[in-house]
Amino acid sequence: MAQEVRGVVAPGRNEPVRVETILVPDPGPGEAVVKVQACGVCHTDLHYKQGGISDDYPFLLGHEAAGVVESVGEGVTEVAPGDFVVLNWRAVCGRCRACLRGRPWYCFDTHNARQRMTLADGTELSPALGIGAFAEKTLVAAGQCTKVDPSVSPAVAGLLGCGVMAGIGAAINTGGVGRGDSVAVIGCGGVGDAAIAGANLAGAARIIAVDIDDRKLETARTMGATHTVNSKESDPVEAIRELTGGFGADVVIEAVGRPETYRQAFYARDLAGTVVLVGVPTPEMKLELPLLDVFGRGGSLKSSWYGDCLPSRDFPMLVDLHLQGRLPLEKFVTETIELTDVEAAFERMHHGDVLRSVVVLP
Repeated sequence: MAQEVRGVVAPGRNEPVRVETILVPDPGPGEAVVKVQACGVCHTDLHYKQGGISDDYPFLLGHEAAGVVESVGEGVTEVAPGDFVVLNWRAVCGRCRACLRGRPWYCFDTHNARQRMTLADGTELSPALGIGAFAEKTLVAAGQCTKVDPSVSPAVAGLLGCGVMAGIGAAINTGGVGRGDSVAVIGCGGVGDAAIAGANLAGAARIIAVDIDDRKLETARTMGATHTVNSKESDPVEAIRELTGGFGADVVIEAVGRPETYRQAFYARDLAGTVVLVGVPTPEMKLELPLLDVFGRGGSLKSSWYGDCLPSRDFPMLVDLHLQGRLPLEKFVTETIELTDVEAAFERMHHGDVLRSVVVLP
């Protein structure tokens, strides 16, 4: 029998979100109902609200979440009621050509729950990234649940479900940052700061944070940046080269998703260095680079999807590192809020006043 819970719904393009009664069905085969304990307010949720993802309104927002499995459907063996889990939006199939080649982070057939959650009047909801976790409970595919150590704070653990994992993974998984490397990160929001934390964790010797906001640069230092560059005040390419002996950084991570910052990343890397694009561009953006420069500089130009993560491998590892005091995930939580505060949190995020607002549920 469906349960009635509260959830945050985006009813239409650029309309204010509102808290509505949501009907969550009992889990079917391969599905799980999760009692949500915390969910971060991510830019992707704002993109859904603004119509930047699709027009499948109304949306049930929220996806950076952690909670406890309440019930599971037929055939579910990977999780059981009572398990503390982080939700992920790429439940891999295990059968496609990427999975069979040992690269499940590129899975071509990720899946979500088959049943739909609805409003009280029966209107079907589109859950953000197949999760919809700005709600007291949500229905997901069981493969979207990753068990982690339950002693971690839910407000911290949930952030691994999207932005923090994207940044850390961009540095460690995609960029392959190693001991002694020089790293530059362009764009110091939540994902960029996570890339800085990941580079620091991997043992990078020099980590250069680039942004146009001095507040963000100061926060980047607390995440492990050794140097900062305000690109409003100086040319970031020249500044990065100056800080790396005139050569450029071994790995440059672009966490903005704009052609101009990508060009900066391209020219700020050392010869045969690596550029990682983790910032998400919009469909109309175009990039123009001299092909001779692409050929002549060598190295790698990569994009990072979800930090090229494998949740079953990466989430428990990162939680363990946090509990050991080696990964300061708590620094990403600027404030904790209630479901009714999500619209105001979007506004604070838009103005750069927070790193992460996190909805905490009783």
